[in-house]
Amino acid sequence: MTHQQLVRMAEQWLRGRYRCGIVLSEQTCASGETPDVIAWKGACRSVIVECKVSRADFFADREKPFRKDPELAMGCERFYLVPQGLITADELPKKWGLLECKSREVRMAVKPCRQSQRGETGLMREMNLLLASLRRVEVRIEPQTITDFLKWKNRLMEYNGGRLPEGIAAPEAEPNVHLA
Repeated sequence: MTHQQLVRMAEQWLRGRYRCGIVLSEQTCASGETPDVIAWKGACRSVIVECKVSRADFFADREKPFRKDPELAMGCERFYLVPQGLITADELPKKWGLLECKSREVRMAVKPCRQSQRGETGLMREMNLLLASLRRVEVRIEPQTITDFLKWKNRLMEYNGGRLPEGIAAPEAEPNVHLA
């Protein structure tokens, strides 16, 4: 099992079983923390998944500044995703959950603490990561702005005489818990 395979499995698990609406992987920002996968679900609840393929990598992760001081870290909920049997529940940092991969299946071996672990610094770092990610999108869609890009359905409707093309949902019909 490679690190990249675990990252893809974490993305799928977060979108599917854990019902997260926004999922980003391996995005960097100014804080220095680059979570393998970060996702958000209702009520702006963030979920971090760190993927580890070796015990050495798992133990090296403990030495990062935001692991030594969890208040600095991103993630209301935090998980490690590892191949089954790589680490034990008693080796986990306090309040972390454990996801194990066997074949192509991810199962939750240890539930994380439900009380938010994210402090104010972690929230600011998440905002920085989101803003950096949005900026990357804006650079790729130039000369449009993000605002114009997000309004593309309105332009499609105008073009089609007030009707959206078949198979395209109206913005108000999209299931987006982040707009509620």
